[in-house]
Amino acid sequence: MATQSGNGHLDSRRFRSVLGRFATGVVAITALDTDSGDPCGLAANSFTSVSLEPPLVAFCVAHTSTTWPRVRGAKVLTVNVLADSQQPVCAQMATSGGDKFAGLDWTVSPGGNPVLDGALAWIDCAIEAEHLAGDHMIVVARVLQLDTHADGGPLVFFRGGYGGFADC
Repeated sequence: MATQSGNGHLDSRRFRSVLGRFATGVVAITALDTDSGDPCGLAANSFTSVSLEPPLVAFCVAHTSTTWPRVRGAKVLTVNVLADSQQPVCAQMATSGGDKFAGLDWTVSPGGNPVLDGALAWIDCAIEAEHLAGDHMIVVARVLQLDTHADGGPLVFFRGGYGGFADC
């Protein structure tokens, strides 16, 4: 079991393989671009609740994201909890460039951002803090408003693939 390369660093493929055994939910983080007014968004599978008092959530964004600066510019951003039927939506949100909202239906959250049709829940929040962490930024956001939206099971990311959660 080799966990380190010859230079003493963990092998990134092994790291990804082992951590891929932890299942995560998937969200789409959306906002309206402050310059153009167009919807913008990105997919994230590193989302978690942080605190009840004050109500905080967190997610991670790669430094290479070209969409994050557009989302970050909004005073309020919206986290959409994706349903198991929304893997194509996730793929669309994860692409670089282009119109990520082409062909997607959405309504507007109280904070003014896209709530994707079929999302299980939405959470309007404001950025509270950002922490540099390796090749990502950890974003902590204060929850302003939230609600359930649609019924169904969650979109789950596990071992490099997508699936759902079967009721027991």
